[in-house]
Amino acid sequence: MVRIKSAKDIEAMRPACHHAADTLVMIEPYIKAGITTDYINDLVHAFTTEAGGIPAPLNYHGFPKSVCTSVNHVVCHGIPNSKKIQAGDIINVDVTTIINGWHGDTSMTFYVGEPKVQARKVTEIARRALEIGISIVRPGATLGDIGHAIQSYVEGEKCSVVREYCGHGIGTTFHEDPQILHYGKPGEGLTLKQGMVFTIEPMVNFGKAGVKVLSDGWTVVTRDRSLSAQFEHTMVVTEDGCEVLTIPSS
Repeated sequence: MVRIKSAKDIEAMRPACHHAADTLVMIEPYIKAGITTDYINDLVHAFTTEAGGIPAPLNYHGFPKSVCTSVNHVVCHGIPNSKKIQAGDIINVDVTTIINGWHGDTSMTFYVGEPKVQARKVTEIARRALEIGISIVRPGATLGDIGHAIQSYVEGEKCSVVREYCGHGIGTTFHEDPQILHYGKPGEGLTLKQGMVFTIEPMVNFGKAGVKVLSDGWTVVTRDRSLSAQFEHTMVVTEDGCEVLTIPSS
């Protein structure tokens, strides 16, 4: 059941979406060799709660922290810990903020110092894959159109798209219908309508697409230990295209 959001709903979502985006802006200067992902978690938690928001990941189905931090070959759902990040690493910081019951969800992959060649390549491909996916969103397009555009670009760059995890509808619930696959065939799947709100968040592996979940039940890694990168935005389908909602407030 896909919930169509009204103009009033969209306005109600904006504070959460802006704050999630502001959180990534806030965190960027701190992404340096020698900090821990626990430190990132503490910064995100404080920044969110001081604004009157709630960090959605905290206690979500038992997730123990306020943000997901996924380093190098970690694809998604990395749990912040006391390990220090190193120069040359890449790290995805995935933020979801709840304000007044509405969710805003966004993520970005950051370079830790100067990236290595493979790290830069997979990160920039993931960044571009999200841009390509967003460019397809408009009334009358299908979910298959989005997935096909992303898959074709990524595989054309000799990387791979993770199949097991996808974008999702979002609103007063963290994860709603529809599921937004980052692969597919043109013309297949749900047809987009004005007022649909969802995330696009392609996870791009430098190597093969296979992933596995570690024993903590959350951390997803590439099976071949290749690097993985991801970018994510929340958006709404408009009358003639889409509007990205997770943009900074200033």
